[in-house]
Parts: sequence; C-alpha cells; structure tokens
Amino acid sequence: MDRLVGTVARGIRAPIVRMGDDIVEIVVKSVLDAAEHEGFGLRDRDVIAVTEAVVARAQGNYATLDQISSDIRSKFGEGTLGVIFPILSRNRFAMCLQGIARGVKKIVLMLSYPADEVGNSLVDLDMLDEKGVSPGSDVLTEAAYRELFGYTRHPFTGVDYVEYYKTLVTNAGCDIEIIFANDCRTILDYTRNVLCCDIHTRARTKRLLRASGAEKVLGLDEILSTPVDGSGYNPDYGLLGSNKATEDSIKLFPRDGTPVVEAIQRRLLEATGKHVEVMIYGDGAFKDPVGKIWELADPVVSPAHTKGLQGQPNEVKLKYLADNEFPHLKGDALKQAISEAIRNKEKDLVGKMVSEGTTPRRLTDLIGSLADLVSGSGDKGTPVVLIQGYFDTYAD
Repeated sequence: MDRLVGTVARGIRAPIVRMGDDIVEIVVKSVLDAAEHEGFGLRDRDVIAVTEAVVARAQGNYATLDQISSDIRSKFGEGTLGVIFPILSRNRFAMCLQGIARGVKKIVLMLSYPADEVGNSLVDLDMLDEKGVSPGSDVLTEAAYRELFGYTRHPFTGVDYVEYYKTLVTNAGCDIEIIFANDCRTILDYTRNVLCCDIHTRARTKRLLRASGAEKVLGLDEILSTPVDGSGYNPDYGLLGSNKATEDSIKLFPRDGTPVVEAIQRRLLEATGKHVEVMIYGDGAFKDPVGKIWELADPVVSPAHTKGLQGQPNEVKLKYLADNEFPHLKGDALKQAISEAIRNKEKDLVGKMVSEGTTPRRLTDLIGSLADLVSGSGDKGTPVVLIQGYFDTYAD
C-alpha cells in the first residue's frame, strides 16, 4: 500500500533541564520513551531537533549583569559609550542594557526607526508620512521624537520602549541620551566608542564605523566571548542569542554544540539501528504578517547540526511537472511519470525551471523554523521535536 502521510512533526515531552544535567541522555531517553509509549518507530533520516535553551541550561552557560558590566568596562573604559541599533525586547536586550549601563558613566542610545531590526515598531509608517519625517536622513532627539509622535506603546507588549530603556539605564546609575537614526555613522557625532547591538547586519555596521574614524567598535558578539569572572560565554556570538534568566542574570546561546548533536546521533544509532540527523535550534526564520515582526532574534537558526543537514533542498515543483511536462496524463500514468521524474532529477537544480517556486533556503533554517513552531516558547514542555518524513518525496 502507498504511504498516505508525508512529513510529521511531534513535540517530545522531556524533564525540566537543570545546570549540569546530561542533555544527551535526556534527549535520547525522551525520544525512545515517546516512541515506545506512542507506538511509533524511528526511521533513517528522521530529524531530532533540540531547543537551544535546554542545551545552554545544561551547560550552565549563564552570566550575571555584573559580569557583563565588567567586560564592558574592560573593553571600553568608564566614559561615554554609543549603544546602537538594539532590538526592542524585555527578554532579549533589556538585561544586556542594564549590564552595559553598570559599566559606563553615560550611554548614547541610538534607536533605529520606524522599527528595530526584527520589526518591532516604534512609529507607524503612515505617521512618518503625515509628519514629513524621512527615516533615511532625519536624526531625531528624544524631545523631537516625543513632540512628533508622543508616547507610543508596542502593540503586543504594551511597553513604551523608549521610556523603558531610559529607565533601565538611569536606574543603573548611568546617564543617557537617546537619539533616533538609521545611519550608523551618526553616532560618531556623539562618541567614538561604539557597541553595535544589531544582529544580522553587524558586520556591515562595524565596517562602516571603523572606516569613518571610530576609535573602538565592538558588537554584542564580542561581549562575553570569553569567560569573565567565572561567567558563561560564547566564543562565536557573545551576548547575541541571550535571554533573561533571572532578575540579575542571562542565559547565553549554547556553545560547543557539535559534540552534543553527534553524541545524540550516535546513541540513537546504537539503540535503534537508525541513522537520524540532529540539530540544535533557536528562533525560527519567519515573519508575522500582522505584527511585521521577524522572529529571528538569534544570530542563527541552528548553532549546531549533524552533517546530513547541510545545504538546501533540491526539489522539483510537482505542479510544474503536471502542467508542463505531463499535461496529457492523468491517474496512475501521471503518478508514475512524476515519480520517475523525481527519481531521475538532476543533483543540482539551482536555476532550473523545474525547481522554480520551491523554497530557496537552507535546510537548517527550514527545519529549525518548523521545530520552533511545534515547540513554541511557552508552557508546552516539548523542548525536543521529532520530524519524520521531511526528506521523503512523492516517489517514495
């Protein structure tokens, strides 16, 4: 009988992970227990996706606000620091900002507008048009921003992030000046020491600032890139990908993930005889069409994955085959013809008409986004996701 089900994604319940736990043992046991209890088996090329949060928690990859401030002070001194292009987030950046503020005497906070890098809105686009403000060239002071746009709150969180960030900094005993601009070089009119807080555009921002005469330029990826006073750290991403843990600490993005995914793969092969792929995933790479928020506040979707998840899909478009290659066929004849076309497809379909309309993204971004949607970020209790049939085709 033909298989009638394609890709299936299951959220796998797991124990609450604590610092020092064996994350490999927890993931393997959770998957095997779920398979036995629910009556399904593993197959070759199944994907086990593990959320970054539980990996970092098991590693104990945490840091306090004072450890952040110590690193900031050692790298910038205690004077005035430009902090530019942060995202608007209580969970992602607010804690980092408090730590930064503890390390210096004054912050010039430069916010992009009308929205931050991932789409959190400060100003409605229609209001910009109404007020005749050009975000490409106009630089606004806090006073000018308030006069033009008043006190606006985020539509989802209800937070006025301008006031919120200002309060966090002043409560840390640090002076603050807030400006609004979209050219990173604007900050050089206020200070030559700059911390770039953008995520996906950080390399360009640093390059432009250094070429324009900045004295000291670092990104969030270079803060806590090594341990400070016994802190956690991430050599690749520093503070990027961090989340609030407690009122005085953050959890960093996991490090050294490759040995983790390879150990899970090896243990499941030993237990089941099946060769599965394994990945650690964070935020999915998708955009909310209503709120306009791009989910990817992590530096990457997947900080570690097994080798079988490298690359991007190499798929043909079924409707193209049906409408263009085999318009004269139907029923079993059409099914057989399309199945043969899939089996005999070229190994690289980039630029070929037969693949037009398929999703040109990396496998880890696609599968990580699926896993993120399945696991959610709340109280589902499924930090592990089992994805089956992802690599199957109509011909299988």
